Amino acid sequence: MLDTDNLLQVTGLRKHYGAVVALEHANLGVRPGEIHALLGANGAGKSTLVKMLTGVIRPDSGTIAVRGREVRLTDPAASQRAGLGAVFQDPALAPDLTLAENLRLTRADPAAVRRWLDELGLQALDPGEIIADLPLPTLRIIELARALARQPDLLILDEITAALPSDLAESVFRVMRQWREAGRSVLFISHRLGEVRAICDRATVLRDGRDVGTLLLAEGGEERIVELMLGASRSEMQPAAARHADARQTEPLFRCSKLRVTGRLHDVSFEVRPGEILGVAALEGQGQDALFDCVAGVIRPDGGEMRLGNTPLALRRPADAIRAGIVLVPADRVMALLPQRSVRENIVLPFFGRLRRWGRVTQRWESQTVAGPIARLAIDTRAQRQVRRLSGGNQQKVSVARWLATGFRVLLCFDPTRGIDVGTKRQIYALLRELADQGAAILLYTSELAEVHLVCDRVLVLYEGQVVREMKGAVADEAALLRAAHGLTAEEAAV
Repeated sequence: MLDTDNLLQVTGLRKHYGAVVALEHANLGVRPGEIHALLGANGAGKSTLVKMLTGVIRPDSGTIAVRGREVRLTDPAASQRAGLGAVFQDPALAPDLTLAENLRLTRADPAAVRRWLDELGLQALDPGEIIADLPLPTLRIIELARALARQPDLLILDEITAALPSDLAESVFRVMRQWREAGRSVLFISHRLGEVRAICDRATVLRDGRDVGTLLLAEGGEERIVELMLGASRSEMQPAAARHADARQTEPLFRCSKLRVTGRLHDVSFEVRPGEILGVAALEGQGQDALFDCVAGVIRPDGGEMRLGNTPLALRRPADAIRAGIVLVPADRVMALLPQRSVRENIVLPFFGRLRRWGRVTQRWESQTVAGPIARLAIDTRAQRQVRRLSGGNQQKVSVARWLATGFRVLLCFDPTRGIDVGTKRQIYALLRELADQGAAILLYTSELAEVHLVCDRVLVLYEGQVVREMKGAVADEAALLRAAHGLTAEEAAV
């Protein structure tokens, strides 16, 4: 029997891919005038459920009802007609077209989109901008404005704040509250429990494809959410603490001296020792991407020097960095992986650049090479024929496993835990600590400022392309990092 009190009612949704269970009798109810969180570890079924609500895939069984009427969401157009609008993790924009051309392509109302862009803080955005030239946070806001312009009854936001600076995130929260006050609803998917607690009314938790509980967030319940997500207490999922390797009397393995990229980096200098995790903290657009691109060989600096040990580095392309033993795990998993290929093929890909003569690469050799990294990271390989079928957390594990198989000296991690669940975060942080203890030098940027002290030995704070502060990881709490990241001293922040 349909519940007419709910704007959206999902009952008994089921989806299997062969032996892989994506959803198994999942239920969800969202009331009118509610911000409802959908939570769960990576692989719990959240993305599958969202794809069903948006008409991208069809359930094997179960029902979806909107305002008490059962609907068949056979394609995205049917979902929009039913009053549902979504913003996905990966922007659905044609990169080689302008913003105006993308809006025409999807028949969005340019005037309505412009009004929402202004509301969300992008008043200066030029419709003639090429999408490929815009940063990810801007693309997320464009997608949100396009969805809002259609005036959906239920707005579905899938990890929209994962790549947003604090000012844009606050704009999104303001719009979500406006949507609720207008009697419409929001389904909010996020791994940031602090955000969920602050903005949402209720939360439904998925685990292994099933709904395992719905909670009122006004009553707290963060501990209960974690228990439902993982089947474990919060104490069992805390990231491994740093060992503060900066106290070791060892020579630096990697050095940057007065690194400069015009308009982005200004005389950035630092060093990383073997066994050390050096954190980089910054708000969006403060030069952190340029820093990692220089060290990874993606772009060439306009000045300064990099050294590995005592050897000067001239990195003209990523292959030069990889040959030197400097490897990158990017935040954007799509950049790192071949989504149509298997887990095995993705992990062994760097080996093919080392082949000096033709020869047969056997499946047995590949399987033996990848077995250790897969086991070490507990990668879910049930859907291993194509990496795109893995959860976001498992895809990120594959991008890390690739370098475990090939070996490295310096590991660059650019926001490696963006948009992944707390359990997978713990695995990745623990692995970074283990790799450092084995002698690797690790440079880590994370947008999760509250987690910096859990894994980093030292932290550099970037502001307007410059290092404005360095501190030990043990004292790098969120308040201190935010002050420095805004270019404030403790005294200025207190005024």
